[in-house]
Amino acid sequence: MNKTLTHKSGFSLLEVLLAMVLLSTALVLLSESWSAAFNRVKKTQVRFELASLLERKMDDYVRQYKGKPLDQIQEEESDDFGDNYPQYSWKMNSKKMEFPDLASTLSARDGGVDQMTLQIVKQLTDQLSKCIKEVKVTVTYKHPKKSISVSATTYFVDYDKPIGLPGTGP
Repeated sequence: MNKTLTHKSGFSLLEVLLAMVLLSTALVLLSESWSAAFNRVKKTQVRFELASLLERKMDDYVRQYKGKPLDQIQEEESDDFGDNYPQYSWKMNSKKMEFPDLASTLSARDGGVDQMTLQIVKQLTDQLSKCIKEVKVTVTYKHPKKSISVSATTYFVDYDKPIGLPGTGP
């Protein structure tokens, strides 16, 4: 009796399963890589749009109020950017410029400072605060998971407003 062995060509079940595992692992790694890259691109796009919208809004305020009396600047405003940017909104706050109290700094110097100098410094800072207004614009991106806000501040100066100091005239 002569038995002939037949040699079958093809893949075994183990080889097919191993190939499937390797292929699926490669696909999972590739999709995670693309997902992470997509998320980075989306975050970059949001930050770029935030910066661009903030710059645009700040330019609007500078054009609107440059050279005008400070009392024309509203204390607070807010709105959105319309249908083109539905997830973005802005808010503007303005307030008179507040200078730090310099009296304690001047008094702490060697020998201190006389009352007249303190009074002049106080009047000067009070008058300057009436001539300068701080305007802060904030743009916010609203997302269900996390909102992102960016802000910029500018200062408007009323150069026509007289600074009334003792001995400087009317």
